[in-house]
Amino acid sequence: MTAAYLEPAAACEIFGAPRGILAWGPGPGTARVVEGGYRVTATFSFASGSHNATWLGCHVPVVEADGRPRLNPDGSPVVRTMLFPKSNARMTDIWHVIGLRGTGSDRFSVEDLFVPERHTATRDDKTRREEGLLYRFSSLQLYATGFAGVALGIARSTLDAFVALAHDKVPFRSGSTLRDNHLIQSQVAQAEAQLSAARAFLLRSLEEITAEIERIGHITLDQRMVIRLASTFAIHQSLQVVDTAYHAAGSTAIFEQNPFERRFRDIHTVSQQLQGRQEHFETVGQYLLGLDPGSTMWL
Repeated sequence: MTAAYLEPAAACEIFGAPRGILAWGPGPGTARVVEGGYRVTATFSFASGSHNATWLGCHVPVVEADGRPRLNPDGSPVVRTMLFPKSNARMTDIWHVIGLRGTGSDRFSVEDLFVPERHTATRDDKTRREEGLLYRFSSLQLYATGFAGVALGIARSTLDAFVALAHDKVPFRSGSTLRDNHLIQSQVAQAEAQLSAARAFLLRSLEEITAEIERIGHITLDQRMVIRLASTFAIHQSLQVVDTAYHAAGSTAIFEQNPFERRFRDIHTVSQQLQGRQEHFETVGQYLLGLDPGSTMWL
């Protein structure tokens, strides 16, 4: 997504090599205008993929040399994306969490770091150099669907693992396997329906919206609302499926060697992320009811 807004030579410099991997995260910072570029001071957390990254980036407001904020014509602050080698940043190991441990989403800081103009970009349609269909979606929409895909994958593998377990496990003081239990049979059927429905809603919506964007050239607010609804719904349905399978598995689920506890931790971490916020349902509901949904910044 970032490469589409850079000069081609700069994009190749950053992303052309096999190890051209970028990570970033939210946090406070500023970019002060200097000759040839900017001086960036910032501290950012949740840089997922930072252990494997070779470059880091941040979105920061621009301030003039005298410290005044640079403003757009509408009075909003000018924000630019700054990219720099990971070796120029100070990394802090903060990612001690219950789930998604493999993302290595650590904190990074830079102090008065010079970033040349060619390694910066403004993320708007006027500066985009690539016209491909992918770039007609925003990063937020891709984040939403990406997290939904992760959630659906966690749920699918958890449910499959439980079905395999149910074939053979005979619970303590029970004379039959889990799969012979009528409650378990009902739970598995409902979990399969939840997961399949959420996946179908997400994929069908993306297919239809992609085709329409290709036809008209841009994404609409209606389509952004559908993507947000389908993505949030997929995350929360996946959470319910994992919880159902985890509890139905009994004590088997608590042991690290079995395929339940890690997925349980991972799905609960996914649901805590911005993309899984319950408030997204409120925003979409307001829109569907003809009310002002307020801020649409997360759409």
